Amino acid sequence: MTPAELKARLYEMMTLPAETEWVEFKEAKNDHDFDDIGKYFSALSNEANLRGKPAGWLIFGVTDKFPRRICGTNYRLQKPGLDRLKEKITQHTNHQITFLECHEFFDIQGRVVLFEIPPAPRGIPTTWNGIPYGRIHDSLGPLSLQEIEQIRRQGTPEDWSAQICESATINDLDPQAIAFAKQEYKKKNPKLAAEVDRWDDTTFLNKSKVCIKGTITRTAIILLGRNESEHFLSPSVAGITWVLKDANGMEKDYEHFGPPLILAVDQVFAKIRNLTYRYLRNETLFPTEITQYESWVIREALHNAIAHQDYAQGGRINVIEESDSLLFTNLGEFLPGSVEEFIFRDAPPEHYRNQFLATAMVNLNMIDTIGSGIKRMFTIQRRRSFPMPEYDLSQHGSVKVRIIGKVVDEKYTRMLMMRTDLHLKDVIALDKVQKGKPLSKDEFKSLKNKHLIEGRRPNLFVSAEVAAATDTKADYIRKRAFNKNHYKKMIADYLEEFNEASRQDIDDLLFDKISDALTDAQKKTSITNLLQELRRDGVIKPLGTTRHAKWVMSK
Repeated sequence: MTPAELKARLYEMMTLPAETEWVEFKEAKNDHDFDDIGKYFSALSNEANLRGKPAGWLIFGVTDKFPRRICGTNYRLQKPGLDRLKEKITQHTNHQITFLECHEFFDIQGRVVLFEIPPAPRGIPTTWNGIPYGRIHDSLGPLSLQEIEQIRRQGTPEDWSAQICESATINDLDPQAIAFAKQEYKKKNPKLAAEVDRWDDTTFLNKSKVCIKGTITRTAIILLGRNESEHFLSPSVAGITWVLKDANGMEKDYEHFGPPLILAVDQVFAKIRNLTYRYLRNETLFPTEITQYESWVIREALHNAIAHQDYAQGGRINVIEESDSLLFTNLGEFLPGSVEEFIFRDAPPEHYRNQFLATAMVNLNMIDTIGSGIKRMFTIQRRRSFPMPEYDLSQHGSVKVRIIGKVVDEKYTRMLMMRTDLHLKDVIALDKVQKGKPLSKDEFKSLKNKHLIEGRRPNLFVSAEVAAATDTKADYIRKRAFNKNHYKKMIADYLEEFNEASRQDIDDLLFDKISDALTDAQKKTSITNLLQELRRDGVIKPLGTTRHAKWVMSK
């Protein structure tokens, strides 16, 4: 949006009636309460959905009373402040909503900040800390039950996977795939095993809810169709692509797999080089040998991609094998919202994109009916003392899941071996720490209260208590910050001994002694602050030009 277009859009919204629920004006003279902003993001997102608007708008620097006028705002004047706000907002919303764009408009009357907020996706109200908000005129409050249901009903369109392929017959299905499906159905329903053996193929396909009254559905083609029957789905695609990449990210090999996908899963699995990985346990000198990936985890990730792929987009499911990880990608939003919410909720998802396909996959023993497969993936990785699965939901319209097949940080691996009492929530949060990823406020508080981490966000590291239990005391000492007076005394002692020091001399003195939890830039800033404090205290003073000054004792 050009500055002229933005100005025209702003002035257009300033003329809207006061009861316009999808636009909110704030003077924002001071730093606005973060929780209130989050509630407005939820409310404006939901109101934009309910009123069919392409976006909701939260506007700072404009009066709310008529006639509206620009009053200017200093809210998060520095660019990093707005970027950090965007990051924080995603941590508290159910589907990691953030503003489509943050616009800044400068007028002679002052600065205006405009947050463009996407509407809630079809079928899923936007929540803030678990609560969906809405607006009645200019009042903010929880979304009404009627409005919640109105949004949720949007999420139950015609099921793509249940549609009939009119000209397809049972001859378009793969006999080997049907035989394998029967075996899996009997595993799922052992009491029916003898009865299943007496069913003909059509009866079995109806009973397992792959077909409807003998007609061939898109689900039947996806799971059991002959490879050449994929044209019944056109322009959609039912395919999986496996790609092998080297350590430099260069493609070394690839292969495409089509229907029947119930058999293609094992074919993809056979391509993956599940190498033996060795690492030392704390209590022995003999290495533990384990495969890089648990076979169940691979199949679960791939089955989930098949079940939740948005086939209408015409893309393929991808399995990208790198030297120490597997990346699974599929098209479509992650409908349950955030991964953490899905793992720890007490009920299965309220809506599946491909309900008919998901039901068939449950009946054929491919996925779990209660949706606990993802939680089990995390539990298995934790039992293996490997990093947690990484879900990347940042790209709207796709889901990426990475399974790491190596130890990332040895101290956390040892910690998982020692601390089997930790709740899975804390294990997932600690996994974020070892990967250098930000923690939510609640995650940080939980780990801090249990003395599992130290430091200040975002520079967190293993605590002394865990270090002692996991034999990582040396690493803890490297990352722990000494008292400021300790560093000040080192500077003063250096000047007493050598009379003067350049800034480079001081950096050389302290750089490897300041906490390793800090970045190089943060270490330099810390040293600058120490020098300025000593100067203000009258202990040291600079000699020469600012750029080439030498530091000496004041007395």
